[in-house]
Amino acid sequence: MKKRVHIYVSGRVQAVAYRASTERMAIRLRITGWVRNMRDGRVEAVFEGDEEDVEAMVAWCRTGPPLASVDHVDIVEEPFEGRETGFNIAY
Repeated sequence: MKKRVHIYVSGRVQAVAYRASTERMAIRLRITGWVRNMRDGRVEAVFEGDEEDVEAMVAWCRTGPPLASVDHVDIVEEPFEGRETGFNIAY
């Protein structure tokens, strides 16, 4: 089953390679979508893919890369669209 989630990650998640690490993990898990920094200090991302892979990606986001300190992950499930191609860092 395919799944799409839109997440918001708060904590010390900017200037710690969170976006680049998210991109590498998403590519490894065959996730499509994007990740970007938000002006309020959070990181925002959209993940699409097989349900198990998306769940693994969200689980990874709860910890993130070694220098990150994740306080909270807000998860919004959305209807699967299948329009995302590849995975990229959005600016």
